Amino acid sequence: MNGRVAESGEMQQTRWYAIGLLVVVFLLAAAAHRITRALELANWVIVVTILLTLFIVDLIVVPWSVWWEGIRGFVTPAAPPAGISATQLGALAGFTAMASGLNWYLMSHYRDKGYGMGHRTGFIAGMRGSQRELLSVGVTFPDDEKNRGLWKRWYRLLLVDMWGVFFVGAILGMLLPTVLMSQAVALSGEQPTTANVPTFVATALAPEYGPGMFYVMLLMGVLVLFSTQLVIFEALVRVVTDATPAVSLRLRRLIETDPRRFYYPFMITLLIVISVIIHLALPVALVQFSANMSNLGALIFPFMLIYLNRRLPRPARPRPWHYVLLVLNVLFFGFFFVNFVADFFGEPLITF
Repeated sequence: MNGRVAESGEMQQTRWYAIGLLVVVFLLAAAAHRITRALELANWVIVVTILLTLFIVDLIVVPWSVWWEGIRGFVTPAAPPAGISATQLGALAGFTAMASGLNWYLMSHYRDKGYGMGHRTGFIAGMRGSQRELLSVGVTFPDDEKNRGLWKRWYRLLLVDMWGVFFVGAILGMLLPTVLMSQAVALSGEQPTTANVPTFVATALAPEYGPGMFYVMLLMGVLVLFSTQLVIFEALVRVVTDATPAVSLRLRRLIETDPRRFYYPFMITLLIVISVIIHLALPVALVQFSANMSNLGALIFPFMLIYLNRRLPRPARPRPWHYVLLVLNVLFFGFFFVNFVADFFGEPLITF
């Protein structure tokens, strides 16, 4: 906004922008007919813009040797860089596909899109939507030959979604900014810090490629972080709305009749709370804190999934090795949460 990276004395201005983006998320959800569809369209625009822009910029800026190093890094075993702590790795692990157990909430979006039995349960509508009812308890299908065939078809579509769209997109989403950051470090001869890492690439490339590149990289940084903000902010409101009927019969009746009566007031409440929290620490520190807290899910949700999945109709139950993977998730991500607690009260368990 000011033609340069914000200085330390201008942090309040950037916080107001952050609060404004929270309001944008609220307005997007409120203006939607079906919230899931609105988020899907917004993310298609944002993610496609990010991937195409970063791919073009990387082709211009990044040497092929750095590209190859980034690709090789996906499959080459190596120790983390010196000085990296398990807490920093835990932040990466906590946000990597939310694999620590929080990815179960994506089922809510499949439900709201009407996938499988979701067309029988209803969805969370926007303020413009006419749909109101939402079953707080799911619906399962009879285990017969017809439904077994239908389930296999739905499962193939889920595999295409997870591997063909999400996995490929996640690989590109890690590779493109990583090789660009590597080249920015090489060009500038400096290392990013906790305070400047969100704007480091823009600042490093500006002397070599001009102010146009500066603004493009800042815009990409905003879109990367805002797309995460959009998903995580709405997800927290969504999972609380979905889980609240278990708290009391009165809330269950309220949400089943019209979940918007809880969804939007809670989103406003959360917006106010987050607006206070962002005044407490640097953005990157808050991201590391929240990402490590998400690893707490690894100590809870895999066991919940095991319990619930065993009660599905037989064709929909996971294979035995899926349960093994869930237990391994508990051990892997659970370690990072235990390390985070140790670091919060003293020192991290491991520093490389």
